[in-house]
Amino acid sequence: MTNAFAAFSGDTPLAAHTITRRAPGPTDVAIDIVYCGVCHSDLHFVKGDWGPIPYPAIPGHEIVGHVTAVGSDVTGFKVGDTVGVGCMVDSCRTCPSCQEGLENYCTGGGFVGTYMSVDKHTGGPTYGGYTTDITVDQAFVLRVPANLNLAAAAPLLCAGITTYSPLSHWKVGKGSTVGVVGLGGLGHMGVKIAAAMGAKVTVFTTTPSKAADATALGAHRVVISTDAAAMAAEARTFDFILNTVAASHNLDPFVSALKRDGTMVMVGVPATPHASPSVLGLIMGRRSIAGSLIGGIKETQEMLDFCGEHNIVADIELIPMQEINTAYERMLKSDVKYRFVIEMQSIK
Repeated sequence: MTNAFAAFSGDTPLAAHTITRRAPGPTDVAIDIVYCGVCHSDLHFVKGDWGPIPYPAIPGHEIVGHVTAVGSDVTGFKVGDTVGVGCMVDSCRTCPSCQEGLENYCTGGGFVGTYMSVDKHTGGPTYGGYTTDITVDQAFVLRVPANLNLAAAAPLLCAGITTYSPLSHWKVGKGSTVGVVGLGGLGHMGVKIAAAMGAKVTVFTTTPSKAADATALGAHRVVISTDAAAMAAEARTFDFILNTVAASHNLDPFVSALKRDGTMVMVGVPATPHASPSVLGLIMGRRSIAGSLIGGIKETQEMLDFCGEHNIVADIELIPMQEINTAYERMLKSDVKYRFVIEMQSIK
């Protein structure tokens, strides 16, 4: 049996639970989970914000730990390896996106989420990382660089790849002018990664007190986005803007801040839609608004290797599993710098 913490309804606290993980098959890797990051998606999931879910529900998709067993056909991992599991544990593997290593955009039924999906092996729901162990096909297991602090590396499996993927896809590099909207769990990773890529980074925030933090994280400048004059002064400044805010807001000032042919990529998902941006602002500069969803397995490994090379990890607050409900309450108030990570041995 596997110890876990689960939600038993959308309006009750998470509580102790046990589940049974499958025994490793020929291509499976069994992992002892040491740390699991806490994502806003976890909270939305257990509350049923994204639609009906089967309870008990177990979230968690920023998983790091050590290999305890491997199947007979596993070639890439051995017992004792330090590994990670992110938002996906399988996909159709045959559609064009999967064939290109972009399993996150699987069109053959969609990728199998670490939670909030149907487990191909059991037919039941997938269970996430708020557990002491997990079994995952080797094709969806990642190597974690040995030099990274393991607890602080856990959020790289979601927050890290969610920000790295668009920065990489839109070819951010040395000399790029990059804006990051919002300085939370995603935003602080975006600043670190963009700065490591060589970009000149500006943070847009509604909170003046975050200016010192933004600079410490690698930002060159900070703009208070509620200051209309300050925003107007940023017109036609940025090659790329990464918008991490998960609340509805006016997109027009950020569109205006893009250079000709600039792109703003949305990675935050608000509960209610943004107001429609001005079409004029888009066509006058041939500007674009785009979206990006996590990253494929190949790209996620690339991100981990990049973070290993540059010694990039998340800024975290480590908690025992028993404090998860308090952490959720604090997360709703943005009272964390910048990611909670659960010490999973606390429930053994």
